[in-house]
Amino acid sequence: MKKNVPLLGLCPIGKFVFSHEDACRQKRIIQSKLKEWRVRYVDLDRALPDGMVRDQAHVGPAVDFFRRRGIDAVFMPHCNFGTEGAVGEIGRRLGVPVLLWGPRDGAPLPDGTRLRDTLCGLFASSKVLRKLGVAFTYIENCAPDDAAFREGLERFLRAVNAARALREGIRIGHIGQRIDFFWTTIVNESELLERFRIQVQPIDMVLFIERVKRRTKKDRSKYRRQAARLKREVTVEGFSDDTPLANILAARDEMLECVEQHGLDALAVQDFPSLVDSLGTYAFFANSLVGDVCPVALESDIHGAVSLVLLQRAMGTPEPVFLADVTVRHPEDDNGVLLWHAGAPASLRRQGERIRLGRHWILPSPLAGMPHFALKDGPLTVARFDGDSGDYRLAAGEGRSMPGPFTLNNYVWMKVDDWPAWERVLIEGPFIHHVAMGYARCADALIEACRYVPGLKPVPLGGGRARE
Repeated sequence: MKKNVPLLGLCPIGKFVFSHEDACRQKRIIQSKLKEWRVRYVDLDRALPDGMVRDQAHVGPAVDFFRRRGIDAVFMPHCNFGTEGAVGEIGRRLGVPVLLWGPRDGAPLPDGTRLRDTLCGLFASSKVLRKLGVAFTYIENCAPDDAAFREGLERFLRAVNAARALREGIRIGHIGQRIDFFWTTIVNESELLERFRIQVQPIDMVLFIERVKRRTKKDRSKYRRQAARLKREVTVEGFSDDTPLANILAARDEMLECVEQHGLDALAVQDFPSLVDSLGTYAFFANSLVGDVCPVALESDIHGAVSLVLLQRAMGTPEPVFLADVTVRHPEDDNGVLLWHAGAPASLRRQGERIRLGRHWILPSPLAGMPHFALKDGPLTVARFDGDSGDYRLAAGEGRSMPGPFTLNNYVWMKVDDWPAWERVLIEGPFIHHVAMGYARCADALIEACRYVPGLKPVPLGGGRARE
């Protein structure tokens, strides 16, 4: 799983008026907070006097320094007022996401003078950024110790991380082709490449299957040992010997090699029927094993794979994500819904849950290998990147796991704030029944990320979080 920690450029803003000494003190407080919170950043201490932009002449040196360091975003805290023209030019020239904030101003001194007018300067700078067409994020004017500052900064960094995926490019490995009767997963590859730098790497299913079988034959003894260990940890039903399990493990290894060979950010797999018929087993458990390392979208869902990448970037943690079906409403709670499918990352199983590999409960097939296990409890974010007719959107919302009836394959019941409202938004599109889900609270970061991706519209789902 690729590590993506954005590098923040710290660009303190001052002005010739108000107290320069107090501005420097505010800058040092901000630096200490970034270090305390382990934010990866570079500042201007070696580029400008006192490490602060106070004049239009400081624009060039600041921009050149940040470009050399390869920053992913710039944070321009206003430390006493604001040199608005410099703020606008730095934001325009760098072309990276911009964060605006300033420490809340103190009371006037006994003689009626003020050390800073930070809020006033922020109003001016925001106007110039808009005038120059620079997208920015704003954190409310508050004290450095206020929770709003840290929460806003962390949200911005997660948004930057998600937006970077589409600004720098995503590579999706597509194993096989679109399943013929799944019209919902038809995508415009050319448009994805042109507008969002999303590359789809075709991986021929015939060659993939041949390589899997070659692995199974060449490393038969290794896979038999792995299969024996697996059967001690997983309940395996419906196999007369270990050959299908060996094929699943070989498919896992071939998928991982594809990721490494092509530098992929995610996989989209056709899953059936060719893979099933050729390997003598449903291979979704290979998805489960690979999904702990690299996101895997089932059923050739390219937009679903993009959704997984964006969600994982916004989560800011290495925990895996899963492409689930939005299926049925909760039988007793109007705000509950079932997130379900197969091939969930094995590490997402509910505590104490034993994985079972059995038969497909919908399709009348004699073959086994379908993974069955409930997913763990916790806060949930779901997201869907999708589009048609040139209109691309990113839907995101939050919920939490809830008690619900037992079912098969991989599932968790989710409670949200207003499911009928969610349902209408998802139905009216351009979305489908697949959503990326992860155990985090980061819908706000995904919505914010759209500021920095031209042509991608944000679609908040409900109020974001479930009512307790």
